[in-house]
Amino acid sequence: MQYSREVEEMICVAKGCNHGPAPIPEEGRWVQARQIGDISGLTHGVGWCAPQQGACKLTLNVKEGIIQEALVETLGCSGMTHSAAMAAEILPGKTLLEALNTDLVCDAINTAMRELFLQIAYGRTQSAFSEGGLTIGAGLEDLGKGLRSQIGTMYGTLKKGPRYLEMAEGYVLKIGLDAGGEIIGYQFVNLGKMMDAIKKGEDPKAAYEKNIGTYGRFAEAAQVIDPRHQ
Repeated sequence: MQYSREVEEMICVAKGCNHGPAPIPEEGRWVQARQIGDISGLTHGVGWCAPQQGACKLTLNVKEGIIQEALVETLGCSGMTHSAAMAAEILPGKTLLEALNTDLVCDAINTAMRELFLQIAYGRTQSAFSEGGLTIGAGLEDLGKGLRSQIGTMYGTLKKGPRYLEMAEGYVLKIGLDAGGEIIGYQFVNLGKMMDAIKKGEDPKAAYEKNIGTYGRFAEAAQVIDPRHQ
């Protein structure tokens, strides 16, 4: 290590207080994190690409500095789905520092990784006060039954008004309007549950019909329309 002549000629002054880093909450404990292996926690973060064409929600479950579980959800860009596939393979097994400096292909995923690093390094994880943290597999709970991302897709124009296309419940089949033309409910099909039933051998038509549901006052609608074609 090289020192400048000015530093070399300085008088040595003893360092007084040296109490280490401030402790951060991790999985129900207060930890003085001095190295990557001291970090644990599960958390979520959102990233976006430079043109802001798409976004990524990233969920990581970290144990002793190593990523054990990764959930990568992308929106708005077809190329991001392939990048997400690569990221899901790349991230588990890496340390937080390695992941921060790994090319995750898509800028939105890279940005999400940066945001998660800040949360984790500063003790702002979702599991900060959960004793023992969350088990590996907890990330899947965000997806619910059928293991599909929670998606909301809506479209509207000044001339023709709003269209509900997809809700947390599923793919919107029809929207119900009252006598004044306002939306009062919708009919949907839960694609995750439907596909699970089909994979188990159920007739596709029966599986489709069994997983149709409604929300709001759909049954009272004065008019029902297909939001994609009407």
